[in-house]
Amino acid sequence: MERIFRTNTLGPMLLIQALLPVLRDARGRVVNVGSIFGSIAFPYFAAYSASKFALRGFSEALRRELADSGVGVTYIAPRATRAAINSDAVIRMGAATGMNMDEPAVVAHALVRALEKDKDEAYFGWPEALFVRINALFPRVVDRALREQARTMARFARP
Repeated sequence: MERIFRTNTLGPMLLIQALLPVLRDARGRVVNVGSIFGSIAFPYFAAYSASKFALRGFSEALRRELADSGVGVTYIAPRATRAAINSDAVIRMGAATGMNMDEPAVVAHALVRALEKDKDEAYFGWPEALFVRINALFPRVVDRALREQARTMARFARP
């Protein structure tokens, strides 16, 4: 859990803190790559989801803090990405649950499009981006929707 938070949350926060003077001078843009799991707490991904929730909250607070500074803050939230870092268990779990996974190049292309449009937030993937909105308004509906999927996922989780 500590490694996940250091990588996904603390690392970006410390990097931004170190670079903020340069960003202010350049009137630059911070881009934090989160996850759909940073808006929908996904079963068996509790630490990962929590780290991305934290990054999303940090991005939102920083955007508001820097609103009059000329520095933009963008939070990008792709759905699952097919990457070498994914364990075999995650790949099998994704297949068993029908989890949609995008290639890294697809995510990179969507990220560039969001930046070209100066978006503050961008959620990638259908229907996952819709579920983010539903979860924000009706989290118990998403709880029920994920219940059966969580039972399937449990087969792949470490004891």
